[in-house]
Amino acid sequence: MQFGFTSEQQEFRAVLRRYFDQTSPPAVVRKVMETEAGWDRAAWRTLNDQLGLCGVHVPEAYGGQGFGFVELGIVLEEMGRALLPAPYFASTVLATTAILNGASEAQKEALLPPLVAGETVATLAFAEPNGHWDAAGVETTATPADGGAFRLGGVKSFVLDGHTADLILVLARRPGSPAEEGLSLFAVRPDAAGLTRRPLKALDPTRKIAKLTFDDVRAELIGEEGAAAAPFAKTMRQAAVMLANEMVGGAEKLRESALDFANLRMQFGRPISSFQSMKHKQADMLLDVELAKSAAYYAAQAAADDDTDLPMLAPFAKAAASEAYLQTAIHTIQIHGGIGFTWDNDTHLWFKRAKSSEVFLGDPAWHRERMMRAWAA
Repeated sequence: MQFGFTSEQQEFRAVLRRYFDQTSPPAVVRKVMETEAGWDRAAWRTLNDQLGLCGVHVPEAYGGQGFGFVELGIVLEEMGRALLPAPYFASTVLATTAILNGASEAQKEALLPPLVAGETVATLAFAEPNGHWDAAGVETTATPADGGAFRLGGVKSFVLDGHTADLILVLARRPGSPAEEGLSLFAVRPDAAGLTRRPLKALDPTRKIAKLTFDDVRAELIGEEGAAAAPFAKTMRQAAVMLANEMVGGAEKLRESALDFANLRMQFGRPISSFQSMKHKQADMLLDVELAKSAAYYAAQAAADDDTDLPMLAPFAKAAASEAYLQTAIHTIQIHGGIGFTWDNDTHLWFKRAKSSEVFLGDPAWHRERMMRAWAA
């Protein structure tokens, strides 16, 4: 297939790449990832004041830019190249999209403008220690309380930026409800009584995750009670597509890094890029990355069009990008030789992001199974 971007989209990409090259070089990424938060709030405000990226796919009625998932995919791809240390995926891709899909009109008008302006950082807590990434694995319960509120009980794990978010959206179920029935989305404030937030140690220091424990925590219902299964499924498909776009950005960065090093490294009086085995490896990397790009771009367009094939295309894009990113990271380390996996070399930062992204939102085997189920339906 041939996928062409408009001149406006290409210029948008160029602006983003210049900005991230200046503000998020590896030295800055290393400095920020060593902090407990994993991101800098002042830099986050500057990012949104100058570029307004938090509202790319949000309608103008809620203060957003009014674009779609293709433009959001461009943002994620460029952030993936730069390993931008920011809560963008948690707040904009997961939380904001969940509100767009499942909240009432009044709740959208109240919650979205602060998120779009970057004044509030939110996250979506849905996965649990059981390791399931779908709604059927939700065990956290929501019990009705006085005044129309609810009380949450349970544990959420692998929550992106969960220990620093200003607003936490929680997927929970009615006690005793099975599978995807009785699911609702709730909003919880970070200082709510009974809420415990603990950062988790993770392979990827550039993307912080947390464990959240809810002990009779008061929460506000988002949307209709018991009707969150379909909006959540849609949010996960869209998030998988955006993660695929982020991964192909990182994979392309690694491929370019490997090629530059191969052209620079001399052996037997000639650059190692001239060796036939190296040419084969570079060709394999190019093929893997370009195919993953095609899958990610096609899925992003399907998400923008709300295509009925999205349940099949989203898991395909996620699986393809996961494998291409990790394999490209492995090749890049090998091409760099002994220094490739040392702390002083930056390649390991992308390798760790590739591995964490491979399993986040489900590994390739899980997504291929979902793709085949959607295809057979």
